[in-house]
Amino acid sequence: RLQFRSAWGHVNGRFLLALLAGIATSIFSLARLISWLLDNYPVPLWAFFFGLILASAVVLLREVEAWNGARILSLLLGVAAAGAIALSPPASLQLGMVGVFLAGFLAICAMILPGISGSFILVLLGMYGTVLTAVKSLDLVFILVFALGAGTGLLCFSRLLHWLLQRYHQATMATLTGFLFGSLAVVWPWKRVLDWVEGSHGQLKPAQQLPVPPWEFAAITDQDPMLGLCLGLALLGIVLVWLIDYSSRRG
Repeated sequence: RLQFRSAWGHVNGRFLLALLAGIATSIFSLARLISWLLDNYPVPLWAFFFGLILASAVVLLREVEAWNGARILSLLLGVAAAGAIALSPPASLQLGMVGVFLAGFLAICAMILPGISGSFILVLLGMYGTVLTAVKSLDLVFILVFALGAGTGLLCFSRLLHWLLQRYHQATMATLTGFLFGSLAVVWPWKRVLDWVEGSHGQLKPAQQLPVPPWEFAAITDQDPMLGLCLGLALLGIVLVWLIDYSSRRG
């Protein structure tokens, strides 16, 4: 019992438990809504996400001080890495429960990073829709394995991130800032589908997409780009991040 208490205190168990509980609550409460929005209003939803990530990138950019050649290079490397991932086909994990565990591990690692979204990592892995479906259908085995991966990632990666921020704080923040700017291509609302893949239920899903201007999207898809609504939602995302950052600085 004493060993358990010592280990619990060593890993700051109360904080980790509260964090995981908050993540689980948000996932279960929003899964159906986000899934419905992705099916019915994907363009406005991605516009909102675009605003959130753009504002987060600007917030991180302000954290980098005394720019020099090394920090600019770190920024550009982050942009290049995220851009390369964004413009490549999603690397869907086809490893059964091992893949689910790895998805949870990588998603929580992304959530620990300042300004990076775990959902964004799941999109890159081709697992975002799969996770939402599992949550909606209460697939307990899937959820448990995913949670185990997340817990393992939280315990392992938090120490590495702490070390990086202690030893190479400015370079790390510059790289993360670049990664956020580069990842904007993933959440750009208007895209042209380059390749399709068959889903688990026989439906076709986009496998690779390329960002295009709103007018080109309208010409390709014969759909309304909803430019006014998208601009409004992107602005809403920017304002929300600004308010959160402002309140945290005042606090």
